[in-house]
Amino acid sequence: MGPPERPLTVGEVVVACEPATLVTLVGSCVAVCLWDPVTRIGGMNHFLLAEAPAGAEADPRFGPGAMRALFAAMAAAGALQGRLVAKCFGGAHVLDGVAVADGVPARNAAFALATLARAGVPVVARDLGGARARRVRFRTDTGQVAVTRYRPAAAAAAAGPPPADPTRP
Repeated sequence: MGPPERPLTVGEVVVACEPATLVTLVGSCVAVCLWDPVTRIGGMNHFLLAEAPAGAEADPRFGPGAMRALFAAMAAAGALQGRLVAKCFGGAHVLDGVAVADGVPARNAAFALATLARAGVPVVARDLGGARARRVRFRTDTGQVAVTRYRPAAAAAAAGPPPADPTRP
C-alpha cells in the first residue's frame, strides 16, 4: 500500500509536499513530472496542446501555462529548480495510430522537452510517442513512475466515465 492517490485531468497542475501518488491518463496529451530529490517534493501537469490560443497563454490546458504553473508551484512549495529532474509521458497518436512528424502529439512532446531543456532540467525518463495511451502513476516521495500502456479502445475504458457536468442538473 502506497501513499494516497490524487488523479489529474487535463489542465490540472498538482504539487505534493507530503507523499502522494499522482495519477493521470494521457493519449496525445503530455504529462510532465518534476521531482526535487532533496526535499522530496513532486509535481505533475497534464496539458492538451503545446500552443495556446491568443489570450490563453496562462491557461494550464496548454503547454506554456501548464509548464509555468508547474515550475511556479514547485518553487512555492520549496523545491529548487537547480535540483529538479523531469519525466515526460504521452504524445501518442491514439486517434489514427499513424505518427505524423508535425502532428499534435509530436508537437506536445517536443514542446515539453524543449521547455525543460531551456530551463536546464534534465529529463531522466520519458515514454513519448507511439500509438498507445498511458496511465502514469508518479510517487512524489520516491520520484518513481509506473506506466501502463493501453490500446485505444482499452484507454477509454481505463479512463472511466466522463466527469459530471456541474452546470447540468
